[in-house]
Amino acid sequence: MAPRLQGKVAIVTGGGSGFGAAIAKRYAQEGAKVLIGDINVVGGEKVAAQYPDSIASTKMDVTNEGDWKAVIDLAVRKFGHVNILVNNAGTTYRNKPSMDVTVDEFQRVFDVNVKSIFLASKTFIPKLLEQGKGGSIINISSTGAARPRAGLVWYNATKGAVSNATKGLAAEYGPHQIRVNNVCPLLSGTGLFEMFVGVPDTPENRAKFISNVPLGRLTDPNDVANMCLYLGSEEAAFINGTDMVVDGGKCI
Repeated sequence: MAPRLQGKVAIVTGGGSGFGAAIAKRYAQEGAKVLIGDINVVGGEKVAAQYPDSIASTKMDVTNEGDWKAVIDLAVRKFGHVNILVNNAGTTYRNKPSMDVTVDEFQRVFDVNVKSIFLASKTFIPKLLEQGKGGSIINISSTGAARPRAGLVWYNATKGAVSNATKGLAAEYGPHQIRVNNVCPLLSGTGLFEMFVGVPDTPENRAKFISNVPLGRLTDPNDVANMCLYLGSEEAAFINGTDMVVDGGKCI
């Protein structure tokens, strides 16, 4: 069987760690050429070094329109075209009462999580239209988009905006065979447990959180990578405007 992404070229933002690193590596394993765009230059280079024939990395601030244009141009110069964009880069603030969220924290979370999607649509979609062969845009949203909880109100609001914008873009550009979908993961154990849950990352606190997950664990980055693999492949040719929930059943 041929690799599932043979001949595809993907840009993965925030690919230097966590979900993004797993996505970039999974794509490379399935035949794609990948350009990681990450403000974390060292992390991106470490991931790229593991697959030197398939993955390249460059510095990117997803809140900067010039960086978006430069990364897309680099991908086309290096690999000939682009097919897939995974908008994985994101940020949050520590889980806390909403009255304690600062204006700077609010602004940053909306800039990184929402403005980045806006800039992606302004820069990546025109390139796909120019190529005339369709493509796949995958936005990493969150279970919090549909199931917001206290303590991360404005973070969850950003993910609600991402999920809503995804559906609108899917409707607008579907006639051009450009598919736009969300992946909505539960939190993983990649070091942000305390930020998202608001309590120390102890075995007891993890066990309490996991007790509400029917499949009995946190999200593994490869769970997200495998969903992104599917959405980037031709197997998902008729999947558009969806929220693909990766949460072990927690949101049931």
